[in-house]
Amino acid sequence: MVTYIEAGAAPYKNTGAIRLYGPEGFEGMRQACRVTARCLDELVTRVRPGVTTEEIDRFVFEFGMDHGALPATLNYRGYTKSCCTSINHVVCHGIPNDKPLREGDIVNIDVTYVVDGWHGDSSRMYPVGEIKRAAERLLEVTHECLMRGIAAVRPGARTGAIGEAIQSYAEAERCAVVRDFCGHGVGRLFHDAPNILHYGNANEGPELKEGMIFTIEPMINIGRPHVKVLSDGWTAVTRDRSLSAQYEHTVGVTADGCEVFTLSPAGLFKPGIKALGTA
Repeated sequence: MVTYIEAGAAPYKNTGAIRLYGPEGFEGMRQACRVTARCLDELVTRVRPGVTTEEIDRFVFEFGMDHGALPATLNYRGYTKSCCTSINHVVCHGIPNDKPLREGDIVNIDVTYVVDGWHGDSSRMYPVGEIKRAAERLLEVTHECLMRGIAAVRPGARTGAIGEAIQSYAEAERCAVVRDFCGHGVGRLFHDAPNILHYGNANEGPELKEGMIFTIEPMINIGRPHVKVLSDGWTAVTRDRSLSAQYEHTVGVTADGCEVFTLSPAGLFKPGIKALGTA
């Protein structure tokens, strides 16, 4: 049975109830998500061949400190980094290290900042130098999956409508949707109810109500959907070592649709868009 509760009356833990936030919660999320989106914008000119993901992680930490924001992943359940960096066939939760990025890589950078107790969660794909057309196409398909999922969000629809919109497009483009990970409620908690599956049927799942806040973050593979988690307990990779991509926004359900909290201030979220001053 699905239960909904006003966020202010909910205990400070994931009870399985879906929180409904008011104007104060939406404003708190705008502030946190703005910092996250600005950081991801800044990374556009920093992701290039020869740069290590450890350097990227250091930048994410320092950017947060400079803007009154704490990286939510730092020391979260034993995770020791300020972001996740998932390269090529890594689906999600890649751990930053001292290995340099190479020309032709694609990398997802997932950042969540906590500002005044609110969690701003977003991720984007970054091409490293010139990438192959197959990788470029995967980024385009994955971004379109996210945007179609967002377009399905409105009061009265069910969470399954998001999954159906994503799955139907991805599979029509001969790509596969990862089933092992999903979007999630977010706000005062990093991970909260409900789970947002990136596959399914429009008439399934909890009903979307005004005030709900959650992430949509489809992981799309060129090959098969199956993944495995490596021995470090975090890094998830495609079993067939095919390329994987992910884009993520945090959204809030409004009276007539949704508000995307993690929009890029510089308009750099969409694949192929370059920052001013870059080639």
